[in-house]
Amino acid sequence: MVPPPPGEESQTVILPPGWQSYLSPQGRRYYVNTTTNETTWERPSSSPGISASPGPHRSSLPPTVNGYHASGTPAHPPETAHMSLRKSTGDSQNLGSSSPSKKQSKENTITINCVTFPHPDTMPEQQLLKPTEWSYCDYFWADKKDPQGNGTVAGFELLLQKQLKGKQMQKEMSEFIRERIKIEEEYAKNLAKLSQNSLAAQEEGSLGEAWAQVKKSLADEAEVHLKFSAKLHSEVEKPLMNFRENFKKDMKKCDHHIADLRKQLASRYASVEKARKALTERQRDLEMKTQQLEIKLSNKTEEDIKKARRKSTQAGDDLMRCVDLYNQAQSKWFEEMVTTTLELERLEVERVEMIRQHLCQYTQLRHETDMFNQSTVEPVDQLLRKVDPAKDRELWVREHKTGNIRPVDMEI
Repeated sequence: MVPPPPGEESQTVILPPGWQSYLSPQGRRYYVNTTTNETTWERPSSSPGISASPGPHRSSLPPTVNGYHASGTPAHPPETAHMSLRKSTGDSQNLGSSSPSKKQSKENTITINCVTFPHPDTMPEQQLLKPTEWSYCDYFWADKKDPQGNGTVAGFELLLQKQLKGKQMQKEMSEFIRERIKIEEEYAKNLAKLSQNSLAAQEEGSLGEAWAQVKKSLADEAEVHLKFSAKLHSEVEKPLMNFRENFKKDMKKCDHHIADLRKQLASRYASVEKARKALTERQRDLEMKTQQLEIKLSNKTEEDIKKARRKSTQAGDDLMRCVDLYNQAQSKWFEEMVTTTLELERLEVERVEMIRQHLCQYTQLRHETDMFNQSTVEPVDQLLRKVDPAKDRELWVREHKTGNIRPVDMEI
């Protein structure tokens, strides 16, 4: 970049305050706002906010496909903003290139926790990846304020918390079934013990037979409940407890993988900011040298100006490289987020279906137990219907009679 030659427009046209005119290495004139670092090919007007040669602004964002930028940047608007990635003079263009970024480019994006999103005011509502399913992959890109503190929780962290909570609920269901098993076992033990009780063992006749069957039915019922408890353990409790034994370990690996990608993204973002700051310093140095040369307050040679220009161009190239690495890291994070959230979604559906099936098995075993319990009392019902007091009396009298001669009156 060199100051405009004598006789050029900078000497005949007054630029607005804060604007400077420079020539690119290709000889094309461009303008820099030294306050905002905005760069444009269009000569700014002396009237604030009006360009001398207005033209359509082009967005620096790539087109979107299914709600996401082609570079992999998620296109959902953010919930809360913590850091902003401003697209300014050398952000995506180096000063030696043929097209400096325009003012609108810095307004098209906003960065939240080192992730770049389109600005919500510059982009219409976007199409979702799975618009009819309320899928994980569409709704957890931004961070959410932590209700228990002043920080934020990443969307992916919320999904992991749900997965771990689901695992905990599954464990607690298994413990619940275990308590149910204990009740069944204790109940069966008490029934078996009661069936051996000798109370009313001397009842006779058909009623005595019915009473003996009542006691036997208790022993049969105890056996039914023991079998029920054994099936609950093998077919409900154990599968619930053992389902995805290494789930927490797998989730930790998944969490670490995504967290590493976010750390890399944060590192790339820091490099971008560092390169941006370096470019700003180089621009200011070049501007100072050119201004000193113009007003002849310095004896700096043309070689010094060229050296400063090379450093400024190199700083622009460095920024371009850092932005490219940042975009690559964000694209990788985006791809892994889509893949992983869809996998978490599949795992949740699988978990719910597994629990539903085993709870259905629990109700089926309950129905079977009730049916078997009913079968244990059916013989009792049959004997009770056969109880005949008259027959019982006959049998008892036959066995215990002492004589059938009745007493008569005494004679004098």
